[in-house]
Amino acid sequence: MAGPSNDKPLTSMDDLLAPFHDAEKPRGRWLVGTEAEKFGVHADTLAPIAFDGPRGVRAVLGELAARHGWTETPEVEGGEIISLLRGDASITLEPGGQLELSGAPLGSMHSTCAEFRGHMAELRDISEELQILWLGVGFHPLARPDELPWVPKLRYAIMREYLPTRGSMATDMMRRTCTVQANFDYCGEDDAVRKLRVSLALSPIVQAMFANSPFVEGRVTGERSHRARVWLHVDPDRSGILPFAFTSGMTYRRYVEWALDVPMFLVRRGAKVVRNTDQTFRQFMKDGRDGLTATHGDWETHLNTLFPEVRLKKTLEVRSADAQQTALLCALPSLWKGLLYEAGAFARAELLASRLSPEALEAARPDIAERGPRATLAGRPVAEWAAEVLAIARAGLRTLSILSRDGNDETVHLTRLGELVECAQCPADLLLDGLDRDHPVTAADIVARTRADATMHHPSTSAGSLRAPA
Repeated sequence: MAGPSNDKPLTSMDDLLAPFHDAEKPRGRWLVGTEAEKFGVHADTLAPIAFDGPRGVRAVLGELAARHGWTETPEVEGGEIISLLRGDASITLEPGGQLELSGAPLGSMHSTCAEFRGHMAELRDISEELQILWLGVGFHPLARPDELPWVPKLRYAIMREYLPTRGSMATDMMRRTCTVQANFDYCGEDDAVRKLRVSLALSPIVQAMFANSPFVEGRVTGERSHRARVWLHVDPDRSGILPFAFTSGMTYRRYVEWALDVPMFLVRRGAKVVRNTDQTFRQFMKDGRDGLTATHGDWETHLNTLFPEVRLKKTLEVRSADAQQTALLCALPSLWKGLLYEAGAFARAELLASRLSPEALEAARPDIAERGPRATLAGRPVAEWAAEVLAIARAGLRTLSILSRDGNDETVHLTRLGELVECAQCPADLLLDGLDRDHPVTAADIVARTRADATMHHPSTSAGSLRAPA
């Protein structure tokens, strides 16, 4: 059923619930959409690429459009080109110029991996000509804040002013972090709520499994995921693990009630933008702003400005993982697909998640940022939780039995992740192999280790020997 017009006024709770009900799909139509970000640096200087200029990320977008059939899409008529569209996929820019591919919703992880390999192939000649290298890592390993651009997207200017009043690392989140995320369908309210609860409970474990940001401004920090550290200091109104979702009375309406009480960023009418950070959406819906009345489009925009570890909208979006090198990128959506899309595996994942309280999860988050799989969660090493999560996901994918042309099921995309989990390690351990905090590391070495197209080596027991910070 088609949804209401975006400019139609909101008049009731039913209107607020409509995006979730309209998104429901029968199991046979469930797909997975994957989003992955990366940093660009100049090959000669290793400085971050600018937004504009002959070697900026805007030039990369232009070349992708000219050579590979992407359509340039300005945010407003006559505005800067900050995104590309092709079919059901898009390429967009994050606030600091991070390049993000939002892949098409697909039924097979084999197809998803082919899509992302194709994306890197499309970038290859362009990047060689412009002398740009792409980094698959969760936090920019070299750049200082003053070295990064601000992408001229309308809401970013408001976020740039507002979010630092809510968290000390908010601008770092916007400009110096990268992630890989996955989007999943749901068939009804009960299914959506169960998936939300399970995903929130397991997200810190998955975050540890994919921890991949051990460098800041050219230094080894001792952390496994500085990106995870950053997210602890962003905006408590709109981020975190949503403790209310763990209650027995959780519904679409409960999620809506939470979202209604989060302050807004803006109200947009065409190219006109009205800053509105001093109203919650509930207040805006009741009182309006400068003669403007809340619409369905305003509500959908607001839902997309909420940043919990798992976000409910037209899909269920899992958001906790650091960006990865291409060799490990497909492990994230594959892992979650195995957990969420096969009934038996989902029941086991739900049972595992039921052993974790919001309080235990919140208490473990700083330790997970620092130590990854070696952290402790609910009195138990995270590595042990991770081994159970991986086993459940593998079983789910085996049962789904979606085969590649070579006859492999989707567990093939978990092979490298499994090697890490078996050693109680994460991708950051591979980046740190052979390094010591007491000795300097060169920018060239960091870039060589974090390149998106770098070949991952097999984990070793020595890779995690770096001492924790004092």
